[in-house]
Amino acid sequence: MIFLTFFIGVIANFIGYIPPGNINLTLMQITINRGMKQALQFIVAFSCVEFFFTYVVMQGAKWLSEEVKLDTIIDWVMVVLFGTLGTITWLNRNKPPKTTYSNRASIKYGILLGFLNPMQIPFWMVTGTYLITHEWIEDGRLALVIFSIGSAAGSFIALYFYARFAKFLQKKFELSTKAVDIGISILFFSFAAYHVFKQIYLVYFKHR
Repeated sequence: MIFLTFFIGVIANFIGYIPPGNINLTLMQITINRGMKQALQFIVAFSCVEFFFTYVVMQGAKWLSEEVKLDTIIDWVMVVLFGTLGTITWLNRNKPPKTTYSNRASIKYGILLGFLNPMQIPFWMVTGTYLITHEWIEDGRLALVIFSIGSAAGSFIALYFYARFAKFLQKKFELSTKAVDIGISILFFSFAAYHVFKQIYLVYFKHR
């Protein structure tokens, strides 16, 4: 049962990080601009925080799913987050990349984004409630710890594949850091716009 709980955690969070988002896009940017060593430091730091993040959210998954205004709050938080990341990336697009980075820079960034990861809240609201309700996992403390360890491992595996994919793209197409920054900033702005239009649709059109 322990192994199954761990395995479910791995698979669930691996799937959760397949769609492009602020975490994996930021990781790709780090990989291309700073190298694989910095990328791995980011992944390890982020995955450690993901353990605590998953545990806390899973503890309150049922309560969170009943908070009807939470989705709206998360959408606007994502608008601010994506808009900020897009703006920072766009403003830095013409700056030459640094040749050296602090050994702890990516670790700190991974920890920061591990806590500023609102996209995972609705994911675990749905996934966590489903898994517990259908008795795929237990809701006891030990079971959720094991599940959260699996979740951290799942995020590590998914992000590692993203980092490797970023290196492949860089090598295959000889991407410049400027092209990468422009592309990622456009994606960040697109995601921010999506959440804005989503809220406009829900408020002004859905209930008409």
